[in-house]
Amino acid sequence: MDDVVDSWLEPPLSLKLSNQEVHVWRVYIDTDDSITKKLQPLLSTDERLKAARFRFEKDSAKYIVTRGTLRTILGRYLDKKPEELKFSYNQYGKPALHSINTNKLISFNVSHSRGLALIAVAQNWDVGVDIEYVRTNVNYEEIAERFFSPAEKVVWRLLPTSVKQEAFFNCWTRKEAYIKAKGMGLSIPLNEFDVSFKPGEPAALLNTTWDEQEVNCWSLAEITLAPDYIAALAVEANNYQLKFWQFNGLCQKF
Repeated sequence: MDDVVDSWLEPPLSLKLSNQEVHVWRVYIDTDDSITKKLQPLLSTDERLKAARFRFEKDSAKYIVTRGTLRTILGRYLDKKPEELKFSYNQYGKPALHSINTNKLISFNVSHSRGLALIAVAQNWDVGVDIEYVRTNVNYEEIAERFFSPAEKVVWRLLPTSVKQEAFFNCWTRKEAYIKAKGMGLSIPLNEFDVSFKPGEPAALLNTTWDEQEVNCWSLAEITLAPDYIAALAVEANNYQLKFWQFNGLCQKF
C-alpha cells in the first residue's frame, strides 16, 4: 500500500471510490448548534432516540454530527439521500448498509474521540478505524500488562519511559482498528494477536494465535490527524491507495 501522508484535502464534487481505494475522512465534531440542527433530521428514529439518551448535551451533539456526517458521506458515494439509508448490525454490533439497491458493496467504519471523528470507506474490503485522544491520566503499565499479548509485553517492558505513552496508544489503536474491521468485537481477545507499536515503526499485524496466514490478508496504517491524537486503520487488503478527505460540514455540495 502507499505510504500514509498527512494530507487532508477537500473532496472533489465528483467523488468516486474505486475498488482499489480506501477513503478516510476527518470530521471535526465540535461544531456550532446550526450544523447539529441541520444534521439531526437526517438521522433515523432509533438514532434520534439514542441521541436523546445521552446525559450531556455536548455528547448528544457529537453523536448527531458523527451519524449525520456518516449518512451524508455514504449517501454521496451511493447517490442516495442520507436520510434514506438504513443500517443493520451483526451480533457484535458492527453496522453495515442494509438493503441498498446498488452494485457497490460499500463497507465503512467510524471512530471518534473528544473533538474528532474518522470515517473509513471502501469497496469489497472490510475496514476498521480507531482514534484516541492522548490522555495523561491513564495507567499504561496496568492496561498493557492486562491486554497486551505476551510478545507485545516483552517489547513494552524494554521501552524507555519517555516513549511509552506514544507506544501505548499506537498499540491500542491498531488493535482496536483490527478487531473493528473483523467485526467480532472483544470476542477476539486483545492478547491473542500481535501488532507493531514502537514509535517510528511501521504499523503492521505481526501474528495471531488462530491462523498463521492471517497476517498476509491484513494491513495496518498509522493515520496522522492532529496534535494529541493517535489513530490507526485496518484493511483486509495489501495493495490499495489511501485518500484523505476533510469533511467541512454542510457547505460541501453533498
